[in-house]
This record gives sequence, structure tokens and C-alpha cells, in this order.
Amino acid sequence: MTGLALATTAAAPARRQEKRPSRGWLLLPPVLGLLGFFGYPLVLVVLQSLESKTGEFGLSVWLDVLGSAEFRDAAWKTVALALGATAGCVVLGTFLALVIAFVPFPGARTLSRLVDTVLAFPSFLIALAFTFIYGGAGILGAGGFLYSPFGILLAEITFYTPFVMRPALAAFGQVSSAQMEVAASLGAKPGRVLRQVILPEALPSLASGACLTMLLAMNEFGIVLFLGAKDVTTLPMLVYGKGIVTFDFPQACVIAVVNVLFSLALYGTYRRLTKGGRRAAVDQA
Repeated sequence: MTGLALATTAAAPARRQEKRPSRGWLLLPPVLGLLGFFGYPLVLVVLQSLESKTGEFGLSVWLDVLGSAEFRDAAWKTVALALGATAGCVVLGTFLALVIAFVPFPGARTLSRLVDTVLAFPSFLIALAFTFIYGGAGILGAGGFLYSPFGILLAEITFYTPFVMRPALAAFGQVSSAQMEVAASLGAKPGRVLRQVILPEALPSLASGACLTMLLAMNEFGIVLFLGAKDVTTLPMLVYGKGIVTFDFPQACVIAVVNVLFSLALYGTYRRLTKGGRRAAVDQA
């Protein structure tokens, strides 16, 4: 009798749960809103990229754009600047995070918050500050350097370093001090502890920060436009030139779609790395 009563009691919540009506329809309004605000304009851009100036519908505009030297040069410079900025941000952000996390000195927390404030700045403000420092009438007067690819690279590294530094700091904060103490007690030098204990634990966070930085750097527009570097045309700048300057909207839409595809691929990589980092943290916990 007792077993029968327990079975009946356990089955009652299950029956109540089965009878509970589904509320999936509540997701319909926000989904429709997202499709209207984001999906519909993107569909229009794709359709515009398939229509030539003469009104013909096909891939002729795509073939013209993808086969042009202008597009290849812009794509190469976009990827090169994004890779260079990402590498610089990973090196500088990891170094600053290591110093703040493991080197005790007065003002470490203040330095961390100071770097975080860069996240609140618009990117063109960094370019404006660089103009006051490196411009022809600036403090250092290195105008030729500022208006070159290296000036853009330095500005992007300065602006995007916190995007690597913050996840690195969070990852270093989760490294077990017992692991480091055991490694040191076994005779491992600080450099070996860093390579074999600290950095492997923080690798997923560093990789996700690098992917996010590359995603943002590949779509950077304000710094490149404000500095106006000679012979530096990235994909966002090419979209601006085709759409605003020459009013060639089909070609501008083709370049925009290519840039969106690059961004989606990088975002997918970032999401996978972020999930891997969370899974590793859960396993460690």
C-alpha cells in the first residue's frame, strides 16, 4: 500500500506537467520583431546585391566585385589589419593581465579600472587622441607614422586591448594557487609555471577574447575613417565609398554581404570557444 501511494504521488506532478499548456507562442512577437528589424533589411541588401544598375537580376555584380583588384586589396588589408591588431591585443592584454593578477603592486586595481574605461570610449576618440600625440602638429609630430597602416594598427591595439585583458583577468583569477605552489615546490621556474600551468588554464578565454577582437577590428570604421591613412582601404571603408561617395549601391551591397559573412564566421568561432571555456570552467569546478 505504501509503495502504491508513493507511486501515485510521484505520478501526479508528471500528469500535471503534461497537462500544462505550452507557452511557446509568447516567443512569436519578439521573434517577428527581430526578423523585421534585422532580417528584412539584410534580405533587401542581398536582393540589391543581385540586381545590376540596368535592372538585370543575377550574379553579374558579384562577379565584377569579387574579380576586381580593388576588392581583393581591401579584403587583404582588412584581414591583415585585423590579424595584426588581434596579435598585438593578445600580447599586450595578456601581459597586463598577468601583471595585475600576479604581481602585487600599489594601484593594480586602479590600473585595471583605467584600462576598462577605454571600453566606454568611441573608437574615433582614440584616433583623435592619437592625432594630438602623433599628428603633424601634435606632441611628437610624427604625422607620417600616424597616417600609415602602422598608425591605424597602433590605434586599434590601444582601443581593443581591454577586450582581451578582461577575459584574461577572469581566467587568471580562477587558476588554483595550489597548482602553482606545487609546481614551484617541484623546482619549476616562474617561466615554466607560466607556460605549463597558468597559460593553459587561460587559453580558452584568451582564444575567445582574440576572436572577439578580430571580429571588432575587421569591422572597424571610425579609426580608419578619422585617421584617413593613405592607401588604406578596408571593406567597411569600401562599402562607405561605393554607397555614399559613388552611389553604386549594388557593389556596396555585395561588399557588405561579404563582410557580414566574415563576421558571422568569426562570431560562430567566438561562440564555440566561449562555450568551450565555460565547459572547462564547470569541469574544473
